[in-house]
Amino acid sequence: MEEITSESQKINDKQKYYLNTLLECYQQKFYVSIGVSGTNKVKTEPLEETTLAANCSVQMLNSKMTHGDSNCGAQESQECVEMLGIVFLWLMIHSMMDHGMSNQGSGKETSDFPGEEEFPHETTKNSLEHSLQQLKSHFTWNLVEGEHSLDDFEDRVCHQTEFQNSEFKATMCNIQAFIKHRRGQHQAALECLRQAEEFIQREHADQAEVRSLVTWGNHAWVYYHLGRFADAQLYVDKVKRVCQKFSSPYRIESPELDCEEGWTRLKCGRNQNERAKVCFEKALEKNPKNPEFASGLAIASYRLDNQPPSQNPINPLRQAIRLNPDNQYVKVLLALKLQKMNKKDEGERLVEEALEKAPLATDVIRGAAKLYRRKGDLDLAIELLRKALTCMPNNIYLHCHIGCYYRAKVLEVEKMGGEREELQKLVRHAIDHLKRADESNGNFFRIGSYLACLHAQVGQYEEAEYYFQKEFSKELPPVAKQVLHLRYGNFQLYQRKCEDKAIHHFTQGVKINQGSKEGEKMKNKLQRFADIKLSKNRADPKALHLLAFLQELNEDMQPAEENSERCLDSGNLIPLASLAEE
Repeated sequence: MEEITSESQKINDKQKYYLNTLLECYQQKFYVSIGVSGTNKVKTEPLEETTLAANCSVQMLNSKMTHGDSNCGAQESQECVEMLGIVFLWLMIHSMMDHGMSNQGSGKETSDFPGEEEFPHETTKNSLEHSLQQLKSHFTWNLVEGEHSLDDFEDRVCHQTEFQNSEFKATMCNIQAFIKHRRGQHQAALECLRQAEEFIQREHADQAEVRSLVTWGNHAWVYYHLGRFADAQLYVDKVKRVCQKFSSPYRIESPELDCEEGWTRLKCGRNQNERAKVCFEKALEKNPKNPEFASGLAIASYRLDNQPPSQNPINPLRQAIRLNPDNQYVKVLLALKLQKMNKKDEGERLVEEALEKAPLATDVIRGAAKLYRRKGDLDLAIELLRKALTCMPNNIYLHCHIGCYYRAKVLEVEKMGGEREELQKLVRHAIDHLKRADESNGNFFRIGSYLACLHAQVGQYEEAEYYFQKEFSKELPPVAKQVLHLRYGNFQLYQRKCEDKAIHHFTQGVKINQGSKEGEKMKNKLQRFADIKLSKNRADPKALHLLAFLQELNEDMQPAEENSERCLDSGNLIPLASLAEE
């Protein structure tokens, strides 16, 4: 019995050594050929199966010997040990072949039973990273290239860029997983990827494997960054098994993959739209009648129409509708384009049809509201956006648009000489929605100055001053800063009756961008100041200084004497509509 116990202890030591070696090799993902005890067959099995077989053999032998099983004879014990020896020998042969016997001639001492030195951690990491770089994944698409901040990127993807959200849940889950990973929220990222896999199974059951390749690649990247290389390798292998069916190791040229990349880039917006268009064009080359691919190309073309070089999206939009007449969002985009081309009747008919068939689709509602806003029907535009708000009550972009539409309504009613009570009610609605947007995202340019002007409109000058100063404290792009100088100058002139401060801000604003519409407005205001003053005193120093300043801005300006003849009758510069930037 003592002899058996001693032999059992030896087997335990062997078990630990072999299994540790097998685990290290498993991370390298070698494949081995093993002889199966008791048969004449030799077969190739994945290493995880080899590991399982070896482990089971050792555990069986160990259990029998530990409990003194009389049925465990010397021959059976020897067969188990021999199988482990064969496994180990083949692992070492494959290791040396794959690594080119990198230790040969290095001068390093090696043991008779190689351990971790033969399969170092860095080798595992480097070989895995090489595989990861070949995957089609959010981690290899440079999605945040050129972004100012991850916050701006997330805000645009999750709240601003909207199209057919109900149809691309897996796409959104993958993007959210990427964002959460970038924030260090790795477990949340893995949960998003799990949800993405569920959506793919439900939405694309017949193409689940190919449609899952991007999600599996994202899984692998997240696990890699967590240092869980074995888990990362599992997902790399899942990708590899699918790709090998198409004679490719880690990526395949699939229109479905091109399409997924296209939708992802469309969601990211901005500088990704051109690349998105290329993805959909590539997918359509292989399947020109696919409605989903055609819709993606149509949306990308519509967005790029406003960027040089101008692209006519009419044909892609019409083709997308022909292939899928139920795509109501694309109908709205076509309507907006037709409206710009003065084909308003067809555009309105398309919008009415889209709203009738998709009355709760927020992307359709927002597009329709934009069309009616352009048409001048502010009441209907506001009604539609408020309807969308019931579905998305916390969407700050909806609040922003509604607030801006109410502001436009204020200007409209004021211009028509509407009742003061109605005007104040509209101002309150505008302030409520714009304030909600500003509190959620203080980076909205112009919203602060909108709020300031609206508060000034109802005599709340302290609140107006607060929002103006809040805007001046921001790092604004030149155009936004110029608009702010124009509005604050108007506030000082019309509400505060402070001419000097108004002139100062008009002067500062016109220096920023002389060719802009706002710059021209401020130049005209400064010219009128000079004309009025010179009509009263042709030697007025402030007027002469202004003329000299304007002369520097525009060398072609006519002489001051001729300009002075255009002075206003009353000299009253205060217009009825103080919010109108005239």
